[in-house]
Formats: sequence, C-alpha cells, structure tokens
Amino acid sequence: MKVGIADTTFARIDMGRIAIDELRKLSGLKYERYTVPGIKDLPVAAKKLLDSGCDIVITLGWVGRTQKDLVSYLAMSVGLITVQILTGKHVIDVTVHEDEADDEKKLLEVAENRIREHVRNAVDLLLNPKRLQKLAGTGQRQGYPDVGPILK
Repeated sequence: MKVGIADTTFARIDMGRIAIDELRKLSGLKYERYTVPGIKDLPVAAKKLLDSGCDIVITLGWVGRTQKDLVSYLAMSVGLITVQILTGKHVIDVTVHEDEADDEKKLLEVAENRIREHVRNAVDLLLNPKRLQKLAGTGQRQGYPDVGPILK
C-alpha cells in the first residue's frame, strides 16, 4: 500500500515534511510526495497520485484570510470531492486557514496537530478501519481539542 502526499509552496510551513514524519512514526507504509504551487492545484495532484498507484492521498493546503482565498478553498474542495467520486478512493483534505488563529505560534500548533491527526486517520482508513468505527460520534477534532459526544 502507498500513501500520496500532496502539498503546496503557498503554505507557510513544510506541511509535507510533517505528514511524512508522522507517517513514518505510525507505519511502514510507502509514500509518494507531489508539491504544487497552490490549493487549486491539489485536485489534479491528488488524481495523479491515485493514478500512479497510491491507495489514499492526503492533501495539505494553506488558505489566506481574504474572501478570494475562501472562494479558492471552496473550488479546491469541490475538486477533491470530484476526484474521490471519480476514483472511489479517499482524499483526506488537511487545510489550515490563516484566520483560525491571531498569532503565528497558535496557528503553527493548529497546523501541526491537524496534519498529524489526519495522517493517523489516513493510516487507519487503510490499515485499521475498526479504530475509526470505535471513534464514531465521539466529537473528534483535528487541530483543536476534541469536543466529546453529546450524552443522552
């Protein structure tokens, strides 16, 4: 099995390096990395990685604070959904939005946590889907503390 990792030069941190580090900690899965300029390039990167034999792709994007950036994110998201429908394979979207934190230290913390937790999700989808079933309805969050379930 092989994991595709697509990242961008627009990101303010090396998201691909963090994802690869976490993947190596969690498993011996092979990976292929493909770096593109920006988030609107991620759908074709994901498709190329899936076509080259990857079983799942993790896309790593960084979105600015403007309305234009948010529209670009929406376009990218629709593209990634389309890739999943066309290929029947998962594309795990790991996106960090600049407006999630006011200071860079907090933004870095959110980004690293989100990347590492989504790499775990990708590995579980491939190797341990029962773990995800056990977490269903438990209020998991990537990038922030889990919120927990609403109890009856």
